[in-house]
Amino acid sequence: MLGLFGYWALLFSVQRRILFPAPSVAGAPPRPSDARQIWLSIPGARVEAWYLAPFEPSQGRAPLLIFAHGNGELIDYWPTEFDEPRGWGMAVLLLEYPGYGRSGGAPSEESVVAATFAAFDWAAAQPDIDPASIVGYGRSLGGGAVAALIGERAVAGLILAATFTSVRAFASRFAAPGLLVRDPFDVLERVRRYRGPLLVLHGKHDTVIPQAHGRALAEAHGEAEFHSLPCGHNDCPPSWGLVKRFLDRHDLLDKARKRD
Repeated sequence: MLGLFGYWALLFSVQRRILFPAPSVAGAPPRPSDARQIWLSIPGARVEAWYLAPFEPSQGRAPLLIFAHGNGELIDYWPTEFDEPRGWGMAVLLLEYPGYGRSGGAPSEESVVAATFAAFDWAAAQPDIDPASIVGYGRSLGGGAVAALIGERAVAGLILAATFTSVRAFASRFAAPGLLVRDPFDVLERVRRYRGPLLVLHGKHDTVIPQAHGRALAEAHGEAEFHSLPCGHNDCPPSWGLVKRFLDRHDLLDKARKRD
């Protein structure tokens, strides 16, 4: 028993290094010339974000995707992946996490959620962005980040890709009780309270976060659109065709222009 409690104490102390393995910026692609660097203020730190405007000037205010990446990634990896939605007339805000890249602070559920709220608030205040057409798009850990907007900000829709139900669901892998998890990111509980448009994408060969997590999230919502993809966890390219149909189905691309 003493050995077990010692193991749990060690796991409690190192779990954030496991959950948030921030990669080095050394060797990362440079920031594109059309990516505007934004600094968001959260308690005790400044967090970086990159704003990517639509390729063609909008006749009115543009809809926006707030993208939150996986736990072993940086915003530096993602700008060119969003060329397609920028071609539809969407703006994109790539959110970095505290303690990642050039951002200050340290990563935790509290600080990541604070950064997500700050990103939404910044976007909603921009004159060229429609605050009623902001969609959260999270991959893996990023799904936990954008799901935190539910009930806290007027998010127009959510896209969850390869996202877990909760970090506590993985505690058994480490022979530990869920109560030891410091940053649970309970996406399942948040999705149960959400009545807005939800798209869930998950690779059927995902061994990091099994597809059962994605199916459970879709079922908890009740009216979510779920797609099983022929890929694993880190080899799924963005499914822009599915995303575009989802946005069109819920009129999320044109609402801003209609209001203007």
